[in-house]
Parts: sequence; structure tokens; C-alpha cells
Amino acid sequence: MASNQNKTTLLNSSMKMADFVLENYELLTVLPRFGVQLGFGEKSVKEVCAAKGIDSEFFTMICNIHAFEEYLPTDVDIQSIAIDDLISYLSNSHNYYINKRILAIEQRMEQLGECCSENHYSIVRRFFNDYKTEVLNHFEYEDSVVFPYIKAVEAGVAKSDYHIEQYEHNHSNIDDKLSDLKNIIIKYLPATCSNDTQNELLREIFVFEHELMHHTCIENKVLIPIVQLLESRAL
Repeated sequence: MASNQNKTTLLNSSMKMADFVLENYELLTVLPRFGVQLGFGEKSVKEVCAAKGIDSEFFTMICNIHAFEEYLPTDVDIQSIAIDDLISYLSNSHNYYINKRILAIEQRMEQLGECCSENHYSIVRRFFNDYKTEVLNHFEYEDSVVFPYIKAVEAGVAKSDYHIEQYEHNHSNIDDKLSDLKNIIIKYLPATCSNDTQNELLREIFVFEHELMHHTCIENKVLIPIVQLLESRAL
């Protein structure tokens, strides 16, 4: 796969899948979105992907985006992506965030409620509930409007009154507001709240924030350029 980063540092499909994960444990959260489970044995990334019907080049591209902050696929890489693969991954990511990451934060939030005053807990909980509503609306918009539009563009049947430019201009960075929540917990919760509980809650928020950063990167740097290319071809 072509890259604008030193190729020797990148994960590649010829590596053993076990070594692939050992190189960057954060990929453990990416594998389930491809339906890949542990127990690889000595199989290579390409072999594991082939058994699951996954494009190994697309798989390694996504993993490299998650593993290396400075990595971005080239235009050639992007143009080789199958739209269905990308949309499936992004949709699976939405489900993962809702059913795993947000749920984990809520569970830690409940533990916080057991050791903080009702007043302090209600402030944190209300802030997070508002944020959660915004995140769910964001995901719903993408799943019900943006992704169907992209598939329609690829099929040559898209409505002319919508363009990916509208999505790009209104694409909110849903990860930004997590900084406010972190600040509330770090700066303003009293010492009477369990420090261990606060730390565990913060850890879950930091993990979610980090993953959303990569998710936003994939949408901005991969999804939108692909759709813009498809739209240009449809003119």
C-alpha cells in the first residue's frame, strides 16, 4: 500500500495477525468492527482477512490510521477503497461506540453517583446526557441520510438537491465537547467523590475521545474525498 509515511513503520498485510495486534494494542477495539476475533494462531493478516471476506488492504489502511497519528492514506489508496467496505466499517463503529464505549462511560458514571453528592452528580450526568443526545443524533444522521446518499451516488441515482459538501460544512466534531466534561470532573468535583472512581470515569472518556478523533479523521480524510470524486464523475 502506498503511503506518505516511512513504509517500514506501517502495519502491513503480510505480518502475522498476532504480531499486528502486539505492535499496537489499541487495534483490539478495531478488530470487532470487522468481525475479527482473537485466536489467530500463526496466520497472517492477509489470511485472516481472506477467511472473513475482508479486503486486507482496506483493513490495514484503517488500522494504520488508528495506530499512527501522522499517517494518512494517499489519493491512490483512497480511490482503491470499496464504498460498501468503508460505510460498513463506519456504521459498525457507530454501533461499537454506542454499545461499548458510551455504555462503559455510563456504568462509570453510575459508580460516581454512589459516592458524590446528588448536586454534583446531577451536573455531570446532565452534561453527559446532553452530549450523548448530540452524539446519537450525529450517528443517526450519518446512518439515515449520509450513507444512503453515498450509495445512491455510487449507483448513479442520487438526488440532485443534496451534496456531500453540505455534510462537510455541518460536520460537527463530536469529540470536542468531551474536553468540557473532563474539565468538570478534574477541576470541580469535590474531594469527597472517590478519586479512584473519577479516574476510571476519566479513563473511559479519554479512550472514547481518542477513538472519535480517528473516526472523524476517517470521515474527513477518506470518506468525504471519495464521495467528492464520485460526485465529480456524475456531473
